[in-house]
Amino acid sequence: MSERAGKGAEKRTGTERAAILLLTLGEQEAAQVLKHMGAKEVQRVGAAMAHLKYVSREEVSAILSDFSSTVESQTSVGVGVDEFLRKVLVDALGEDKAANVIERINIGRSSKGLEALKWMDPRAVAELIRLEHPQIIAIVLAYLDADHSAEILQQLPGAVRADVIMRIATLDGVQPSALSELDDVMEKQFAGKSAGKTSVLGGAKAAANIVNFLDPSQEAALMEQITAADQALAARIQDLVFVFDNLIELDDRSMQELLRNVPSDKLLIALKGTDDELKQKIFKNMSQRAAEMLRDDLEARGPVRLSEVEAAQKEILATARKLAEAGTIALGGKGEEYV
Repeated sequence: MSERAGKGAEKRTGTERAAILLLTLGEQEAAQVLKHMGAKEVQRVGAAMAHLKYVSREEVSAILSDFSSTVESQTSVGVGVDEFLRKVLVDALGEDKAANVIERINIGRSSKGLEALKWMDPRAVAELIRLEHPQIIAIVLAYLDADHSAEILQQLPGAVRADVIMRIATLDGVQPSALSELDDVMEKQFAGKSAGKTSVLGGAKAAANIVNFLDPSQEAALMEQITAADQALAARIQDLVFVFDNLIELDDRSMQELLRNVPSDKLLIALKGTDDELKQKIFKNMSQRAAEMLRDDLEARGPVRLSEVEAAQKEILATARKLAEAGTIALGGKGEEYV
């Protein structure tokens, strides 16, 4: 195996390496692996498969060799899967964040009805839960991924949205028995067991994560409603919302990775509404020629509607969050808990 091939494999993201590994397994074996993955993971790996271009035989060998070594090192020491997972997550995230992630994994193991919602179209989920009590809707949205929940929220009546977000923000966990009962109800509607401490769902951070994915106009209207009802709670949520200006907290490597995934026309529009400090941070992480072209385009571009600027910024933020969730970049600033 050449040194060049090894370095090429190392540059691949974890998702790309997983995609290459699955492509080498064959259809039936890959299907069996995918059955054990969540909706988001399948979508990410599937997208990576679709975008893979030329992969050399040497690079495939490097990835398979690395995978084989990892499996051998994990299984030879006699550590159980749960214990191994706990140690890895604590190492990577620290005790508090690891506890939250492990709790969510455990919820997913026993939640069949709720887990199925992750695969459903947002409109279908909204239709399914729209007549439920706002507290039930809040629990469901707190359980799902933030971007999925934001799409569902946008399908619900305007009068309900602020109430649901406030309930998510003040949700202080859910008793396992209540979660199991809700899971059974959901499973019966479109065709569990729990024990231990309160499940970790909800909180101001969960509410902020969902708000992050809303359209700018809907976000503004929603926060206005929440502020009118509870100013202190609105401030807590707003403090945790990751905004475009927070991108200045990205380290250089993360900024470069983000810029590789952002269309130049969207970046041009988004920068019309930013201060010079963030612009300089972005220019610094581009090639000299690309930075000069972007500066020229910004000067030549006429006035842009604020709604267009906000929409472009939201799109870039959504890309940043997806890269952060995949472990490709690390978000900083107010949104440091997104990492």
